[in-house]
Amino acid sequence: MKQRIRVVGLIKNEEGVLVFKRSRGRSESPVFWELPTGKIKFGEQPEEAMARSLTEYTGLNADSLQLKDVITFLALEDSSQLNNLFIIYEITVSKESKPAPHERYTAYKYLSDNTTGIRLTETSTSVLEIINEKLSSSRISPRASANSITIYVDGASRGNPGPSGIGYYIADSDGRTIEQGGEFIGFATSRIAEYYALRKGIDRAIELGYKTARFVSDSLMVVNQLNGIFQIKNRDILPIYQDIQKKLESFDAVSFTHAPRSNNTIADSEANDAIDRILKNNRKI
Repeated sequence: MKQRIRVVGLIKNEEGVLVFKRSRGRSESPVFWELPTGKIKFGEQPEEAMARSLTEYTGLNADSLQLKDVITFLALEDSSQLNNLFIIYEITVSKESKPAPHERYTAYKYLSDNTTGIRLTETSTSVLEIINEKLSSSRISPRASANSITIYVDGASRGNPGPSGIGYYIADSDGRTIEQGGEFIGFATSRIAEYYALRKGIDRAIELGYKTARFVSDSLMVVNQLNGIFQIKNRDILPIYQDIQKKLESFDAVSFTHAPRSNNTIADSEANDAIDRILKNNRKI
């Protein structure tokens, strides 16, 4: 399977987010705007690629770079699947600095929430929806089926290791609830609980017949491991990770997105309620 990896920068001020106008190339090509984006050259770390691309394409120098998130989705390219992985950085630059785009970009502007009249690239649209907490499952792939879902998952452990539960919440592409639930999984660590929750969400998507899904977790570790940013170093995780990889073959398009705990309250509540039910019943015995 082909893979495309890009670094993407977020530069914000009171006016909005900084975007750049792509060079038109052929005269008949449509005009697109995008967040500063670059490839990772051989031997570069993602952060180095982001700093280099920013200076090379926009004329700006980063005062600081902070990893914001990682998004991934499958898309069709010709007759094969393309795995897109985007590493997103929040970037600060000096207030006195002014962009000086050249070659790749021809203009720049700060984009507010109103994007009327602005045609953004697929990458930038997906990234901006995520940072604006609009986790639309329709952005998984430009050719993905409209029949898609977003599944929020969470795992909880009292004591780490200790009594543990998992929770999930499923919403359709319009944000309507499909179902939610939680289960007690016994005595486990928090990382095992997070993976069991993800597997449960995947199982429910398969059982419900969905082929396109966005999975949302507040565990950055899980998201980065599924996106291939972090390696699996814990042997206790490896078997369930491998099981999840096999199950993902049932989908046409999937993505894994990190969200703050405050955006994952339903799945978190389901996981903790599952633990509470067991502990309450045990106290009665």
